[in-house]
Amino acid sequence: MFVDSHCHLNFPDYADKMASVLADMAQAQVDRALCISTTLEDFPQVHKLAVTYPNLWATVGVHPDNEGIQEPTLEDLLERATLPRIVGIGETGLDYYRLGERTLADMEWQRERFRVHIRAARQTTLPLVIHTRQASDDTLSILRDEGQGAVGGVFHCFTESEAVARAALDLGFYISFSGILTFKNAADLREVARFVPLDRCLIETDSPYLAPMPYRGKTNTPAYVPYVAKQLADLKGVPVDDVAHVTTRNFETLFSGVVLP
Repeated sequence: MFVDSHCHLNFPDYADKMASVLADMAQAQVDRALCISTTLEDFPQVHKLAVTYPNLWATVGVHPDNEGIQEPTLEDLLERATLPRIVGIGETGLDYYRLGERTLADMEWQRERFRVHIRAARQTTLPLVIHTRQASDDTLSILRDEGQGAVGGVFHCFTESEAVARAALDLGFYISFSGILTFKNAADLREVARFVPLDRCLIETDSPYLAPMPYRGKTNTPAYVPYVAKQLADLKGVPVDDVAHVTTRNFETLFSGVVLP
């Protein structure tokens, strides 16, 4: 059985479609999924999914790219982290992709938000779900400064270099691969996936985004995570069942409390 370690099933793409989403997951042998929080405003919807459906869990956090929303305090994160079926802190990190006319100095608000999430993870001992885009140096530097290696987490939807992967692994993090791994223009990323040990890999969809081949351009769904597993299996030269087994075990190890009854 497969696990989707990162999806956004509270997004409008799935409004009134949860029955079909869950049915498709079952048919594809995807028995669990982790629903990721991106704002405090939307957190109640994310949490409701986790407490409503026995094979869904949730995180609490504010995405680094979100502006004009409620800024999370440490207390905000700690309070919500105590709720049932919350198993991680994030999605958090740094994203410098849309700087526009701003400088890196102008992004201090993102760095401070990231630090707040790291401190919440340290206090709760919950793993971090890291988003980093064109900001890997600062992401790694802040993690080291905050001593986050003692808790760990996952670099989700990984698209960085082998050097960044190595640094993340050295800090005790897992690396999660999405449908991007199947894209024709992702040869460099496939080399990184070959490098990352299977016992440190997770798989995800990042639904509704980044549907894998042959569904690229369509709305993604957790039912498509086996396509990521198949690509990873081909790169590793192992049966896809091995990837399913090991990535599921990795997920259970990282996110304690996600074992099905």
